[in-house]
Amino acid sequence: MSPTTREGGRRAPSRVARLFRSRTTQGFLFTAPLLALFAAFVIYPMAFGVWYALDADSYRALFSDPTFRQTVVNTLWYVGFAVNVKLVLALLLSGILDFQFAWIRVLAALFLIPWAVPALPGILSFRWMLNSQWGIFNHLLGKFGFASVPWLAQHDTALGAVIVFHIWKYLPFWTIIFLAGRRAIPNELYEATAIDGASALQNFRYVTFPLLRNLYLICTLLSMVFTLGDFTVPWLLTGGAPGDSTHVLATLAYRYTFQMGRLEWGLATFAVALPVTLGFIGLLLRWVKI
Repeated sequence: MSPTTREGGRRAPSRVARLFRSRTTQGFLFTAPLLALFAAFVIYPMAFGVWYALDADSYRALFSDPTFRQTVVNTLWYVGFAVNVKLVLALLLSGILDFQFAWIRVLAALFLIPWAVPALPGILSFRWMLNSQWGIFNHLLGKFGFASVPWLAQHDTALGAVIVFHIWKYLPFWTIIFLAGRRAIPNELYEATAIDGASALQNFRYVTFPLLRNLYLICTLLSMVFTLGDFTVPWLLTGGAPGDSTHVLATLAYRYTFQMGRLEWGLATFAVALPVTLGFIGLLLRWVKI
């Protein structure tokens, strides 16, 4: 029977009409703009990047560049040292902020200022303090009879300054995360250990840290991913100086792409870090069982 045949006084819907009445079709039409944006700004750039990243000549050029080899070492120091020091300090400081005193609340509010303040004003202040001519650090060294130090003009101290500022900037964030984790631990456990005569160190060893261990690992993996992709702090604080010796992978990729005009080198630099980042993300997803 033809779809246009009347059945019970009504015309049977055509195939096109049934298609547009389908929930699948309607859902696709509603999500089509989002899918188009996703394809334009995510899938296409990724495919474009993969196409350039498959160029073997780019990797030969990278690994023969001394700046790239130094950058890999800098990135390992930056991620490994900054993440571990930051998380350990955050775990310890969260115990101090867990005390229920009025002055502790004021201290917690002040402690959040570095994380709440935008990065640029903080970096400008830090650069002023590290200035070799009128910085406050060299002024204090001169007061005590020590020679001034060119903090941002030599590799070791410049990279150390980047690591220190990163820790100072993001330490409050992870401290608050651990503080929330501490507040979720039932007080009954501490009351039971107090009856047994446990000390504060034993409470931390047998109660606090075992219950925060999963949170600590997840925060470590997240912090590694964030730190590996951190561009703002290294670029604004040193810009790779002196002599392109303090680059990390994120800033070196920017230098290759926008300052040297070698897009394939920049994408290859990101491709070198991509397996590490995906490994961290895979561990994170496996740990939280998503």
